[in-house]
Amino acid sequence: MPDESADVQHQDLPIPDYDHLPVGDLGHRIRSLPAGDLQTLLAYERAHGDRLPVVQLLQVRLEEVQGGAEPSGGDPSGIAPSLTDTAQGGSPVSPQTQGPPINPPSQGVPTNPAQPRR
Repeated sequence: MPDESADVQHQDLPIPDYDHLPVGDLGHRIRSLPAGDLQTLLAYERAHGDRLPVVQLLQVRLEEVQGGAEPSGGDPSGIAPSLTDTAQGGSPVSPQTQGPPINPPSQGVPTNPAQPRR
């Protein structure tokens, strides 16, 4: 019986940047994949990297989907949640969650407690 995993190529993967994803982000991305796409990723991983944590992650999710779990409605090729803040720049803080305004003390004022008194 020929090894089918050797036939899976990078361009056949359902997640375009699969090779560059950290394991934590991969876990989020594969939640939206059906069983066939998970099998494709698993075959590719076994033929190329064969990283134990990734193989285990894919196997567990494949078993969940085959057991009746529904894929989520997300986009596996979208920006990973952990990359959205750095990709867009700025802070996720809103006016409702920010702290009180801070007024820095005046420099050179003798009554300033942060300045040494002479």
